[in-house]
Amino acid sequence: MKNLFKTGILLGLLSLASCQDELTQDPIGLTTLEQANTTPTLNTLEKSVSSSYQLLSNRLNILAQWDWGGGLVFQNDYIMQDIASDDMEKKWSSDGDQPWIDEINNFTFTSTNGGPNGLWKYDYEGIKRINAAIELLTKADIETVTGITAARKNQLLGEAYFLRSYYYFSLVTNFGDVPLILAPVKTYQEAFDVAVRANKGLVWDKIKSDLVLAKALLPNSKYSSPTEKWRVSKGAVIALQAKAALYTEKWTEVPALVDELAGLGFSLNANYFDNFSTSKEYTDNEVIFSYDHQSNTTPRKGNGICAPLGWGFFAPSTNFLNSFEPNDPRKLYTVDAANQNVNKMLGSLDGANKGNDDAPTNKVYMRYADALLWKAEALNETGNYSGAIAIINQIRARARTTVTALGTIPPVGTLPDRVASTDKATVKGWLISERRAELGFENQRMLDLKRWGIAKAVMTAHGKSFQDKHMLYPIPQSEIDASAGTLTQNPGY
Repeated sequence: MKNLFKTGILLGLLSLASCQDELTQDPIGLTTLEQANTTPTLNTLEKSVSSSYQLLSNRLNILAQWDWGGGLVFQNDYIMQDIASDDMEKKWSSDGDQPWIDEINNFTFTSTNGGPNGLWKYDYEGIKRINAAIELLTKADIETVTGITAARKNQLLGEAYFLRSYYYFSLVTNFGDVPLILAPVKTYQEAFDVAVRANKGLVWDKIKSDLVLAKALLPNSKYSSPTEKWRVSKGAVIALQAKAALYTEKWTEVPALVDELAGLGFSLNANYFDNFSTSKEYTDNEVIFSYDHQSNTTPRKGNGICAPLGWGFFAPSTNFLNSFEPNDPRKLYTVDAANQNVNKMLGSLDGANKGNDDAPTNKVYMRYADALLWKAEALNETGNYSGAIAIINQIRARARTTVTALGTIPPVGTLPDRVASTDKATVKGWLISERRAELGFENQRMLDLKRWGIAKAVMTAHGKSFQDKHMLYPIPQSEIDASAGTLTQNPGY
């Protein structure tokens, strides 16, 4: 049954017994629904959730072997959000390699491009695994059958609801209306029935309701587990609640949620680069959710995105480098242009991990500085300009007091506080600039430009042919074909 279908959402969502769908290799640690239902064990439950994290990993070839054109060698966050923006170029020197990435960069991509294809498949594979995990964990007799404690079951279920929300957040922000699949798909007919796009409002509602469930199930502590700090925590849930509220313009909900994070022990690190340094992982104060990459493990868990860095991929644009204020330490902490090292992605300041396809560098998804800037944006939108400015200045103060990558202290006058203002547009401009400097190369820029409604203006000024249709990525053509046209395409593609 491995080649039941060759492509499409029918593949990504089917959980038919022992089918591995379109994958050209068996997913590591994945338990099929048939196996789980036949012999449910504590180990089965653990694996059903842990395997669902894998689609957040930067490990190479999770879904296929070297399918570059299909966008499946690694997850495509950096391509879809950073290279597509005015922050990043594909390579330090253009050489024609991987032209599908150039198409994303130049906005000449079509519905057959590997970028949207890979993003879609990663997210729906994650959802497929999570739905199987949730079905198992919510069985009435699962504690009796497996011996799992109520506390551990609740923790795993809370993680599962968060992960499903996270994957759907990625889908709805990139594609708009998408199929909303909330249970394992077990028959051919079900596969066709679910291959229909749900209104994005319904998707947002489900993201938020799943997060409410997750929040109630997870321990009220900074880490869900003192020995497995990589797991989804209540802080991660609260942060995604705040981000979902921000993206749906529920401004009044954002500040209180961000304030809850401080109550759990999250704060700004004294040094900016502690967020990214491999030596500080799970000992810092700021990272809320990250993927735990480790070297020299079997199966492999290393960060494969460091490998193409050694081949000259993921270069800063001149516009990005020029956007930093004088002496801002975050510029060199993000990218060392002179030595062609993307420090933030490498987790090092000396080129360590460059070219290493099994690097230990964690992938940071959410951190407290990002959340604080969400609060600042919400305060500005509701007329609390002084509160918004105070947060912006808090972020700037951390940056200017950070010991630089060269071991020096920034000179007096670096990143001065923003002055008082009651002009909403002025404060918004400061916020936009601060987010770019603070969060560069963290997969936020294009999503920010789109939700602010300035993507077309910014990218046009950057010399790119950004059209209205590019506010969303196209539904992969292979998915539409596999659904026999049940899936519809986004306008303009």
